[in-house]
Order: sequence, then structure tokens, then C-alpha cells
Amino acid sequence: MSKIAFVFPGQGTQFAGMGKKLYEEVNEETKKSIDEIFSNLENEEVKRVLFEGTDEELKNTKFAQPAIALYSVILTKLLKEKGIEPEFVAGHSLGEYSSLYAAEVLSEIETMKLIAKRGDIMSNAKVDGSMAAILGLSATEVEEICSNIDGVIEAVNYNEPKQTVVAGERSVLEANLETFKEKGARRALPLAVSGPFHSSLMKPVAEVLKKEFDNYNWNDAKTPIVANTTTNLLVKADEIKDELYHQTFGPVKWVDTINKLAENGVTKIYEVGPGKVLAGLIKKIDKSIEVINIENVESLENI
Repeated sequence: MSKIAFVFPGQGTQFAGMGKKLYEEVNEETKKSIDEIFSNLENEEVKRVLFEGTDEELKNTKFAQPAIALYSVILTKLLKEKGIEPEFVAGHSLGEYSSLYAAEVLSEIETMKLIAKRGDIMSNAKVDGSMAAILGLSATEVEEICSNIDGVIEAVNYNEPKQTVVAGERSVLEANLETFKEKGARRALPLAVSGPFHSSLMKPVAEVLKKEFDNYNWNDAKTPIVANTTTNLLVKADEIKDELYHQTFGPVKWVDTINKLAENGVTKIYEVGPGKVLAGLIKKIDKSIEVINIENVESLENI
């Protein structure tokens, strides 16, 4: 039998006014859920930025992460209310945190509180580094080039067969973008991010997050989560916390994640959250999988 998975996007799909747009589209009961989420967040500025903030404000990790996750959490709630349940869940980077609600590891409020705190911790991290997308080379080729560069530069996001993101020290990364082109990369694009996410430089941030995990009520997953760093199927709460810790300074193996879902009989994936970034990547990994985008209330009504 064919199986269903829910997947959740990472940072970069935010847009100005997204909180207000979602709020105006949902029914009164869901509005109350959103109100309750905001009343439980420590940072009162989050609601203002999600409803009224500029694109520039929303680029800040502190606001981008809860903005994207709000869509993923609320649309998951509405999708489940329609009777659609996943057999597996997975998320890309930040999206792995959104999957905690879908898998019933954390409540919607605790999921959003943790993600808002993660955004705050990451935006305040004083880690000087950056990221770049390398297009047109295989992951193995990118890893080989990184291994021959002095300084910290690592393959961190394995997005699709010919797109791998690298992260590391800012000076090292900027000095070597041309190296990737010389070795055959079609493009080497610097990313507009505030740090070298998923690289070994983020280990101190992971330690802060690990302590934050103690403030939440964790349950074993009702639906297995495909781990970013290993693609193992996770159910136990302690394993999930360990994965989220390691994910901070470990790779997002998205190609292997989609292949793992396919191996386990998944033929239909719902991308739940703003944008269609993951749908584009999935088509490059396995064209046989049907992808349905749930990016707003209207897309829910059309299924």
C-alpha cells in the first residue's frame, strides 16, 4: 500500500505580512489557537513582526523561524482535521522542529515556544561564518573540494543530487567560491544567512539549545521522524532530542531523507508550510513521488 509523508520547509520562505495573511484566512476556532500560541511566546515582538513587519525584519532568524513554523503547525492542524494523517514526517533544518507537532512529540504551543526560542538563540549566536549553495557538482565532488581547503568549510545541506550547500568561516568561504567554479560548479551562490548553520562552528549553539530542551514536555513520536543527520526513523523522545542537538552542527541529508521515505513505501508527500522549495528538490530526487503543497488555507480547500 502507498504511504503518505508530511515534510516541512526550512528558513528562507518567509514574506512580509505572512502572519496576518494566515490569521485572516482561518476560522474563528483556529484564530483562538493562534492567539493562544502568541500569548505563550516570551518575545512579544514576534507577533508584531509576523503581522506587520517588513521583509527586512523577517530576514532576522529570530522572526523568520517562528513565522515559517506558524504556517507549518497551523496548516498541519487543519490538514489532520480533514482526516489526512502521515505515516512518516520529516523536515528540512528548521522544518525538523515543525515536525515535532505533526508527530505529537510536543503540543502546538510547546513546538512554537521551542522554535521561537531556537530562533532567538541562533540570532544571538556570535558565530562568524556564512553559507553558499554549490550548483552543478555532485555531493562527493563538493566534499572533496572542501577537504582540500585550509580552514573550516564543510558540506552541510545535501539538497538534491547537484545542489549542496557549504558552510564555514566567512573569510574561508568567500575566498574559495571561485575554487568551486574552477572545479566545474555551474554556480557558487552566497546565501543571505546570519551564520554557518549545520557546520561544526555551531557546536556552542547546540549546547545552549540542549539545555533549553529541558523546559518542555517531550513525548515519544506517534509518527516516525526521519532524522536530518542520519535518516534513521526516530520514535523515542530521547533519540529525537539527541538528533535535534546534533542537527545544529550536523548535515541535513535531504536526498537520503527522500530516498528513505521512498524505500518505506511513500508515494505521496504533503509539503506543509509557505513556499514550494521542497517540492522542487523532491522532483530532482525522485520524480515518481507525488508532491502536494499545503502553503495556505486555499490549498487546503482544494484537496
